[in-house]
Amino acid sequence: MLNLVFWVFIFVLGLSFFGISLEAIVNSPAGQENFSYLLYLLSQIWQWLIMFIQNLKA
Repeated sequence: MLNLVFWVFIFVLGLSFFGISLEAIVNSPAGQENFSYLLYLLSQIWQWLIMFIQNLKA
């Protein structure tokens, strides 16, 4: 877990080094659409996994 926190910290520092603002990305219309699409994909994968696991138990 500490390893993950370390790498996220390094990633954010790297973005700031190149002048990339996470806030600007998240608040932009394109960023909002991308996050919505990712959430949609994750929900579809989650539903598929639930159905797959239920079929294994049957």
